[in-house]
Amino acid sequence: MAEFSEQGGSSTMDPSRFRRYVTSRVMSKVIETKSLRRSRHRAEKKRKKNNLPHIVEYFHQLNDGYSHLTAQIISRLKSKYNIEIKCYLVSETDGANNPEPDLLAKYALEDSSQISRHFNLSFNFNKRPDRDVIKKASKIIANLTDDARTENLETISTLVWSNDIQALEKLSENLEIGDVNDEFAERFIQQGNERRSQLGHYSGAMFFYGDEWYWGVDRLYHLERRFLELDLVIDYTDNTLLAPQKTLKITKLSKNNNFALEFFPSLRSPYTAIVYDRVTQFCDECNLKLVMRPVLPMVMRGLPVTRKKGSYIFKDVAREARANGVSFGNFYDPIGKPVRDCYSLFGWAKKNNRSNELLSHFLSAAFAMGINLSKTRNMKYVVERAGLSWDEANKIIGNKDWHDEIELNRKTIYADGLWGVPSFRLLKDKKTIYSAWGQDRLWVLSRILSEFS
Repeated sequence: MAEFSEQGGSSTMDPSRFRRYVTSRVMSKVIETKSLRRSRHRAEKKRKKNNLPHIVEYFHQLNDGYSHLTAQIISRLKSKYNIEIKCYLVSETDGANNPEPDLLAKYALEDSSQISRHFNLSFNFNKRPDRDVIKKASKIIANLTDDARTENLETISTLVWSNDIQALEKLSENLEIGDVNDEFAERFIQQGNERRSQLGHYSGAMFFYGDEWYWGVDRLYHLERRFLELDLVIDYTDNTLLAPQKTLKITKLSKNNNFALEFFPSLRSPYTAIVYDRVTQFCDECNLKLVMRPVLPMVMRGLPVTRKKGSYIFKDVAREARANGVSFGNFYDPIGKPVRDCYSLFGWAKKNNRSNELLSHFLSAAFAMGINLSKTRNMKYVVERAGLSWDEANKIIGNKDWHDEIELNRKTIYADGLWGVPSFRLLKDKKTIYSAWGQDRLWVLSRILSEFS
């Protein structure tokens, strides 16, 4: 297996006992439902005290596919709800918050195209816009008011992705925008970057409202539900959402079908934790063969996770878990030895036809029950809950026989242009017909399966 060095800090793969405890308690506290309610109450109280309107801040990245999808819905969002939208331009994130920028850029194109039709949106582009087009569009947007940015963002974004600089020039004339120098536009983008960082994020296509972040069209249903709770819908007879939560489509396959789902989970991934049992249940209901291919957590394979990113992820996962009725939030960090110990038992558990159960109970213990899996008695609990013998497990736990298999799984997802977890590969006749990463792509997979079956 490839050797990855200890990164330290928030990306450590072997924290001290004290650090493991503190990190676990802090994260569990932050994502409690009552903490969320208090946070929302404080935000609304502050807004009323300052006599402010409901202001949504939106951060648009011109060369980001997800931002283009959001641009197609943002003016409708403003028309539907009694809100004001402050629109910023931001640049692409690099460094620790985006460890695989090239892979993300390519994947975002494919994923945006795949999900667009399910939101009644459009994305038919196979390459990112040229720099000169982005530069021109940035000048136009920088010179508009917030209302004009919201109103014209879809048009501008479409011209950018179409690389139609002449149409942008014409639009600039129609909007009566004079000559804007490069420095003015660059300063506007820098202001957007600074504001985004100040509020605690790093990505494009992000909405910020009342101390919470919402990513693109995927998480818009959370924001819209919040608007409904605050009675912000303008037409009270229409409570339908612009981007409703997506649900699974169950397709019952024949007994001897030629489909298989390769699932790449990680035992320290909160997104894996909230989708793992749903994946196994989905495969059971569809009669779909499930091939479990676990990988190491990101920080154990050399990819950093900043505190800022980790905090957002946990809050987002908690929200997604509640929306899907999944137990989550009583967390005890399993990074390091607990993960290695569980993987050392995976092959043995597979021979006993209990490997899926082993991973399921490990994830439940770490992310829903707050069990410290660095303690032997707690690992024993997981093993026995999975229907396995601890006496047998205790003889082999800690071996390194698993290294080659786990490393092969990592190389497999990278070969498919994936790097995050959980990842999926849907196969037909052993050929990939769909691959994606993220717990929020299981619903896409379910629709593709129905189309191919």
